[in-house]
Amino acid sequence: MQSPILDNKIYDAPSVFTAENLLREARRQKAIVEGSIPMVCILDPDGDIAALLIATGQAAVHPHWACYHTKLYTFHHDGIEYGIIPHVVGASFAVLVAEELFVSGCKLLISMTSAGQIMPMGKPPYFVLIEKALRDEGTSYHYLPPAPYSQLAPTLLTCLEGAFDGASVRVLRGATWTTDAPFRETEHAIAYARSEGILGVEMEAAALYAFAQVKGKAVVCFAHITNQMAQIEGDFEKGRDQGSHDALAVISLTAQRWLS
Repeated sequence: MQSPILDNKIYDAPSVFTAENLLREARRQKAIVEGSIPMVCILDPDGDIAALLIATGQAAVHPHWACYHTKLYTFHHDGIEYGIIPHVVGASFAVLVAEELFVSGCKLLISMTSAGQIMPMGKPPYFVLIEKALRDEGTSYHYLPPAPYSQLAPTLLTCLEGAFDGASVRVLRGATWTTDAPFRETEHAIAYARSEGILGVEMEAAALYAFAQVKGKAVVCFAHITNQMAQIEGDFEKGRDQGSHDALAVISLTAQRWLS
């Protein structure tokens, strides 16, 4: 059987359609002046971190962000300026926005996504620094040839060694499963993920790491393990302010280590 997701891929061929050109036209249409965005940016798929920052007056819309689909907010935390984009859910959307962020001035991208628990490592919520992600989505196959996993860059893994040892929140390290179809997490698929030692299931990391490897960009993905896929009542509890303070603590430790 033919598989269009794998066929007709020439991995070292440049793309005709580029983020640079898209943003050029977006700036023209929207009359946006070109300018740089913060060096450290955050993808916030749930939108809870951004919602807290906006509600408390800590975040403002960035004037130079020209994406057609999103708003970039900026804020300062522990002496570092960040950009944050809420509601970037799923592999293809995350990579589309990541491409645009890096051509706009971003140097480090941190993804903080909610995830379902696969291997029970304690009661949620807790965090996982994603070292590798199972490629059960489509976007990564446009960047890298078929392989089971996408990987966090070894240099970043080394950089973050011990960064969370004294953290007030629990941060594990391990693998996740990136899916495009959260409502097709079958018993068989979950059993396979457990057999691989996978800690959680999310929707972005495999594609973001594939993009990062090919483009040579710094991307770090975290899974905020918050649920057991609604198999129990009272699931999806993330903590105070939807876990935003804990997530910001993890993000801050990551950015501080990278900047140092």
